[in-house]
Amino acid sequence: MYIALLSYTAPRNEVDYTLAEHAEWLRAQFSHGLFLVSGNGREDADQVILTRPCLRGKLDAVLATDPLVLQRLARYRVIEFSATRTAGGFHTINEALAS
Repeated sequence: MYIALLSYTAPRNEVDYTLAEHAEWLRAQFSHGLFLVSGNGREDADQVILTRPCLRGKLDAVLATDPLVLQRLARYRVIEFSATRTAGGFHTINEALAS
């Protein structure tokens, strides 16, 4: 699994113009089943995304299509981790991790 930390590299007033496109891009990733959770970050990131297990190259390719990245307004830092425990609500992820 991965945690993708999005940090803005441009002033917020420039980022604001692209947030609607970014939100649509996020919706598409959720509908494709890649993203599990997203929200506003606090200290180290402006936004945080938790993904399903997948190949790192696939994730990198998807993140590269974020309109904020394409317009060079933000960048991602990705943290890979192996989930050893999950809550019951993540049952399908538990199965994916076991295989």
